[in-house]
Amino acid sequence: MLATVGIVPFLPSISYAHEGSGGGFVAGLTHPVLGFDHLLAMLSVGILSAQMGGQAIWKVPFTFVLVMLGGGVLGINGVPLFSVELGIALSVLALGVAIALEKKLSSLLAMVFVGFFAIFHGHAHGTEMPSLSKPLFYACGFVLGTAGIHIAGGLVGVIAERLKDGGQLLRYAGAGIAGIGFHLIVG
Repeated sequence: MLATVGIVPFLPSISYAHEGSGGGFVAGLTHPVLGFDHLLAMLSVGILSAQMGGQAIWKVPFTFVLVMLGGGVLGINGVPLFSVELGIALSVLALGVAIALEKKLSSLLAMVFVGFFAIFHGHAHGTEMPSLSKPLFYACGFVLGTAGIHIAGGLVGVIAERLKDGGQLLRYAGAGIAGIGFHLIVG
């Protein structure tokens, strides 16, 4: 896993997930996993929600998925959004920083925070959907894939928090994610 995290950012053709994919449910399901920027952002949302604890463990990821759908609708309808790729790269940076700082945000603030970035993630995929052969199936797969990665990130966070130095390990992981986000922005 660490080798992948270290190598993938230097391979731009797979670092960004929005290079025009096609297909139906399976393409949508695998898209968040194969798009490295999405994978890191989705894992980060889950980890951040686990760091926060309580109801944030489901409220924060649920907010992301819901707002991502709204961003997708904007994209499908051709509503322009400024710097979508930059917004996605910034989400990786900002979520990594949030994990590294391990500040206990209020659930509402965290939901607004992740919701803002979810618009960019959803918009990127909404603009692709009209050209797909089965856009509704793709959207269903994408939502399930995103939710699955949120759950995986939440599990990573919950398990790490129970380890002796797990909180520190998560902060280091957050710093690494932030570094990759910075690379996506400037690289």
